[in-house]
Amino acid sequence: MTVFVIAAAVLALGTLAYVLRPLWATRTSGRPLAGAALVAVLAMTTALLYALVGTPNALDPAQRAAPQTLAEAVTQLEAELERDPNQVEGLRLLGRSYAALERRADARDAFARAIKLAPDDPDLLVEAAEARAMANAGNRFDADAVALLRAALALQPMHQRGRWFLGIAQRQAGQPAEAAKTWEPLLTVVEAATATTLRPQIDAARQEAGLPPLPAAAAPASASGPNALTLTVALDPDFAARVRLRGDTTVFVIARVPGGPPMPVAVEKHPLSSLPLTVTLDDADSLMPTQKLSALKEIEVFARLSASGDATRQDGDIESAPVRVALPASTPVALTIGTAR
Repeated sequence: MTVFVIAAAVLALGTLAYVLRPLWATRTSGRPLAGAALVAVLAMTTALLYALVGTPNALDPAQRAAPQTLAEAVTQLEAELERDPNQVEGLRLLGRSYAALERRADARDAFARAIKLAPDDPDLLVEAAEARAMANAGNRFDADAVALLRAALALQPMHQRGRWFLGIAQRQAGQPAEAAKTWEPLLTVVEAATATTLRPQIDAARQEAGLPPLPAAAAPASASGPNALTLTVALDPDFAARVRLRGDTTVFVIARVPGGPPMPVAVEKHPLSSLPLTVTLDDADSLMPTQKLSALKEIEVFARLSASGDATRQDGDIESAPVRVALPASTPVALTIGTAR
């Protein structure tokens, strides 16, 4: 039974991760791609089968008949939640399943119940906001949905889907300048293909606001500009010898204003396998077109190991000691991850 539970959970999570990848290619109307919808049904069916068959209840002969369709699985999950309504993950699955069945009002209500139980889960808050929008005429994000998105971003400022949906809500509300400002920080934390899709959306919002388009895509970081800073990043040998890191761990190299807001001025993302590495941070790595590395006289730089792959610091992330650097710097700055601080 344990093997089945783990296999089902991994399959469901992996499939859902695949589903979310086309998010950036989705139009601002919020209509998902047809192919992604089919995969979503598979993911939720798998998860629901785990919830209904891979539990001790399955030992009851009355519970042994596995559902043949998603609708049957939903019916059984509804019954389970009537017996125990305080299951956050059950409500999350129920909301996703209702959405797949296009029962949008039911999906909205399921997520509303879930966030009452887990109000500090940014992923759940974003899903609840999306469900509210899908249940509204024209897929519009109402004031309650926007409040959910802002609560998610207060918990995780660089939540990618949260920022994407908030920008959509701002454009819907006739606030294109705010939408562009919300989306611009995403450009250097998403994959290149995603950034290529996102830039036209930002430029369209800026045009609506009477603003010029973003500067042309910056040259690769190897083409150093003003105040370009070279850094070497490595693991402390003792740390590397005693700690087993996951192969999908991400390395972020970050520059920020000393004593300023936590949002980076510039950032690069690399796989763990690239260590030790040498990077050059310059204006190509700036998060905001209006705040360039070349305009600063001093920055603070550090490197972070992230198991989640999220640019926002998470519990368990490991950072190098921060180093203050006066710009321009003539020599490389060494960052070592894992030393005692």
